[in-house]
Amino acid sequence: MNFPSDIKYSKEHEWVRVEGNTGTVGITDFAQKELGDIVYVDITAKGDTVAKDGLFGTVEAVKTVSDLFLPVGGKVVETNPGLDADPEAVNKDPYGKGWIVKIEITDAIELDSLIDAEAYKKHIGV
Repeated sequence: MNFPSDIKYSKEHEWVRVEGNTGTVGITDFAQKELGDIVYVDITAKGDTVAKDGLFGTVEAVKTVSDLFLPVGGKVVETNPGLDADPEAVNKDPYGKGWIVKIEITDAIELDSLIDAEAYKKHIGV
């Protein structure tokens, strides 16, 4: 499993990579492995401001559907257009081409509640 050190992780298995006031959000390598083959990503919060831990969409895998929660609050300013044609990108490259949304972070202090790669590994028992 892959655990990039340049991102922050939530205990709900989402990640955020921060560049300035923008956060790129996706699900972790661990989460995509647990879900299995992803067949559809539905973003319900396009253009909306969503609170920390707020629902912004769902990921549908062959056998289940999982809710997506923002690790920090923000306005959803972009969705990954590549996921419409290739939702499996979340499985193949969860921290790269498989990103899900970009947000304009509303309160950077919320990043302090997230964990680093080492703490996330402990959280999932690796």
